[in-house]
Amino acid sequence: MGYKEMYQSWLDNPYFDEDTKAELKSIAGDDKEIEDRFYTELEFGTAGLRGVIGAGMNRMNIYTVRKATQGLANYIKKVGKEAQGVAIAFDSRRMSPEFADEAALCLAANGIKAYVFESLRPTPELSYAVRKLGCTAGINITASHNPPEYNGYKVYWEDGAQITPPHDKGIMDEVKAVTDFATVKTMEKEEAKKAGLYEVIGAAIDDAYIAELKKLVVHQDAIDQVKDTLKIVYTPLHGTGNIPVRRVLKELGFQNVYVVPEQEKPDGEFPTVSYPNPEAEEAFVLGLAMAKKLDADLVLATDPDADRLGVYVKDSKTGEYHSLTGNMSGCLIGDYVIGQRKEREGLPKDGAFIKSIVSTNMADAIAKYYGIQLVEVLTGFKFIGQKMLEFETKGTGTYLFGMEESYGCLTGTYARDKDAVVASMTLCEAAAYYKTQGKTLWDAMIDMYEKYGYYKDDVKAITLKGIEGLEKIQTILETLRADAPKEIGGYKVLKVRDYKKDTITDLADGKVTPTGLPASNVLYYELEDDAWVCVRPSGTEPKVKFYYGIKGTSLEEADAKSESLGKEVLAMIEKML
Repeated sequence: MGYKEMYQSWLDNPYFDEDTKAELKSIAGDDKEIEDRFYTELEFGTAGLRGVIGAGMNRMNIYTVRKATQGLANYIKKVGKEAQGVAIAFDSRRMSPEFADEAALCLAANGIKAYVFESLRPTPELSYAVRKLGCTAGINITASHNPPEYNGYKVYWEDGAQITPPHDKGIMDEVKAVTDFATVKTMEKEEAKKAGLYEVIGAAIDDAYIAELKKLVVHQDAIDQVKDTLKIVYTPLHGTGNIPVRRVLKELGFQNVYVVPEQEKPDGEFPTVSYPNPEAEEAFVLGLAMAKKLDADLVLATDPDADRLGVYVKDSKTGEYHSLTGNMSGCLIGDYVIGQRKEREGLPKDGAFIKSIVSTNMADAIAKYYGIQLVEVLTGFKFIGQKMLEFETKGTGTYLFGMEESYGCLTGTYARDKDAVVASMTLCEAAAYYKTQGKTLWDAMIDMYEKYGYYKDDVKAITLKGIEGLEKIQTILETLRADAPKEIGGYKVLKVRDYKKDTITDLADGKVTPTGLPASNVLYYELEDDAWVCVRPSGTEPKVKFYYGIKGTSLEEADAKSESLGKEVLAMIEKML
């Protein structure tokens, strides 16, 4: 059936409500819009669902959410795990509470109990709740840092991490097998509650979650010393971080935490930013203005589901506020956590620092310095979570820290996803510790550069929307795969990793070895002078991403080398478009 026929079938089918049909009637005659909504189904991928909110097969709406949940329920029953229940959380986006309820009531109608948070909660707390409650799975309704018109549906398994093989494929297959929306089960909320299949959760999980975070504090003594002089500006960017971040900092004793008032309250329209991404400069405009007035030491911003943390830190010598990328803040936190553990109790022989393949090589240098294992995983924090589970299952390997370049990291093992709440807490603790030594976080960052090398990493992206865009993204990867470049930006290519083919090819001698990681449509180029480039399609947005990193001898040289390589990478790709 073509997209026009599918469009008409939604208009004719009594299953779909009148509001849905009214929205669809409003686009009658707009062939391009009809095609975009109905040329394909919104894909349930390894990260779940993510898309624009609206009526149609290729949109986030109550029907696509129910269909995904029916597939999940079918898989849970297939593996005999229905007795354990499913935890559900949601963020501040449009339709998030409604989508959470639709998922819960579909599960209930399938005889699977849903534990639903009473109000918005961070993604990492959902990860924690899955394990705390002994659930089979978890669902989080969020589109993370996407623009306001988006929402999403993330699925977690019983280990608290987002789904990985074999469960991801099993769930995806079950979702695809649901071909008729009318066969999807649901029930009334009051009936579900009476049957014991819908339980509201909240404060008890909050308290337990915050308690786990506080166990990770190493230097309460340092916090106590500077609690009334360290100044922190924080913005939750209209999302879920406001209450937990402020709570944990307050309970630790920090007295000067200032929240950006315009961005404090949850708001799915994100009125102060074009999109609520702590990687973007615009997310910090209000926070930096506030910081300068208050002479704050650091500025923190969490994304709407509070799993990513953006940071600016003050250079006391110049008064300037420096942005820390996810690579920089991740390494700063990781070096602090691992270094303090070594000082206080020593490091385990099987200790591990885990990072994604597109994260900075500074992580490798830190691991080498401390004599611990550096473990690389595919992009996506779920693979870090998977490695944590592997350590526990096999009894070898001790998780010390995990990070990815996209502003996410995790201290501790209470959760299996990146956590901006604990990152905020730990970074503030580190700021307190360094302040007792007469240093700022920027001073600590410079110390790290001097110690490990001036690593500079960045990412560029080209947005290619729609059917044509998807085809262009595939063409770029296929072209690079068929004809690997011998040099990029003046750097000689030493090795090519093709994660789709599971090969590492040494260009000097042609020797081929396996990557050892699951298949993924990613190409990685190891360059001379500790430089690198990686190309991959985004898993959540219509973009192709280009990650790259260099190593310099000073901040100025590193900046120049990075800028040059970035331009060369974009120029190379633009020739293919």
